[in-house]
Amino acid sequence: MGSVLAASSPNPPPPSSGSAAPSPGLTVPPGFGMPPVLPPTGEASGQEEADSSLPNPGGFDECHRKCKEVFPMQMEGVRLFVNKGLSNHFQVNHTVLLSTTGDSTYRFGATYVGTKQMGPAEFFPVMVGDMDNSGSLNAQIIHQVASRVRSKLAFQTQQNKFVNWQGDAEIKGEDFTATITLGNPDVLVGSGIVVTHYLQSITPALALGGELVYHRRPGEEGTVVSLVGRYTGSNYIATLTLGSAGAHASYYHKANEQLQLGVEYEASTRMQDTSVSFGYQLDVPKANLLFKGSVDSNWVVGATLEKKLLPLPLSLVLCTFLNHQKNKFQCGFGVTIG
Repeated sequence: MGSVLAASSPNPPPPSSGSAAPSPGLTVPPGFGMPPVLPPTGEASGQEEADSSLPNPGGFDECHRKCKEVFPMQMEGVRLFVNKGLSNHFQVNHTVLLSTTGDSTYRFGATYVGTKQMGPAEFFPVMVGDMDNSGSLNAQIIHQVASRVRSKLAFQTQQNKFVNWQGDAEIKGEDFTATITLGNPDVLVGSGIVVTHYLQSITPALALGGELVYHRRPGEEGTVVSLVGRYTGSNYIATLTLGSAGAHASYYHKANEQLQLGVEYEASTRMQDTSVSFGYQLDVPKANLLFKGSVDSNWVVGATLEKKLLPLPLSLVLCTFLNHQKNKFQCGFGVTIG
């Protein structure tokens, strides 16, 4: 979406007689004045239409994202992440995870960014992939087919077998976003999943949309419909999702430049369970510290602390989670280089 910039020239000083100033090159007799010049009707209506245009609401999956980013991510064991840029378009990364509850793994990843520029920081195509020590592969290809159409292909293998693949297309209009996703289609067996999303801006602050999920496999077929509403204020975002599978409500509030708060409510009709979570993010830029904390109705308390050791390209992360009901404690430590 572009922004409309209006430039106005400084107003000339008013004449002493109180009449309108004459146009350059015209001589006005004493005692007479020039009527004010009004802009053409077409120009005025064009400016009103530009000012009243609605913004693009973004993607359906981004409705609750702002609130979820406030909550800490759970991590267990020791993780080492090394990122190395080989050029302006290609970089590789190495991840080593040492776990006390599961298998320790090593992952090698690569990212390629193309030369087709669609925005100040948007280049296409984008290819991302990683493989672990057992041979399992995850790969994604994202490409901007047209100025308003974006496509994505994702593949996942388990050792030497394909376990999941999907393709989707996203259309971004002036005031709406529509997406269709096709997952694991099999024409011979007659199975697959189709997901459609639509999000429409009603006002500059209010966006409404819906989701339709259709899945089919031999002996089973079903459809799940959900509706979503999001209201964006000056420093807060309130979102509500209702559907046959349950309800999901979130509230994000930015108290100031350092403190952000988030509250989530989730209810599942299938599991017959509800939960409420509260999280916050505290940023201390002078100390290069980022702290996140959360607590939910199941008495699970978690926190992460991230410290950037500038000017070195090094970050340290400490994570702890405590489940009071199950009397379970998890602790993780991570190092990021690059």
